[in-house]
Amino acid sequence: MGRKKLLIVDDQIGIRILLLEVFATEGYETFQAANGRTALDIVRNHAPDLVLLDMKIPGMDGLEILKKIKEMNKDIKVIMMTAYGELDMIKEATDLGALMHFTKPFDIDEMRLAVNLQLGEGGSRSKFASGT
Repeated sequence: MGRKKLLIVDDQIGIRILLLEVFATEGYETFQAANGRTALDIVRNHAPDLVLLDMKIPGMDGLEILKKIKEMNKDIKVIMMTAYGELDMIKEATDLGALMHFTKPFDIDEMRLAVNLQLGEGGSRSKFASGT
């Protein structure tokens, strides 16, 4: 099996570059998108294992992108990022299938840990098989 694929969707280039660098060093195949249309093209063509998705993106907001991602492939894991504390949007994102959310500015080590936990489920656990 190849490297895990990670898509970073944020309209702020600084955040995309930071996350790309962090997760490329973690060994993931990384993709980036500044808007919903590009993000959905990447989902369609590359089927990422996990998407880091900003809640507020011009044109198509994070909830709309999340809905479309889940329509294309319900198994893609999504972690939301938001600079805003809108509890109703966060709840709706969770109801739509987002695993968790990070409020900006987020702790990059916490983000790395969360992504590694989500994407490490298949491979790393089998090395530590427990007896029954």
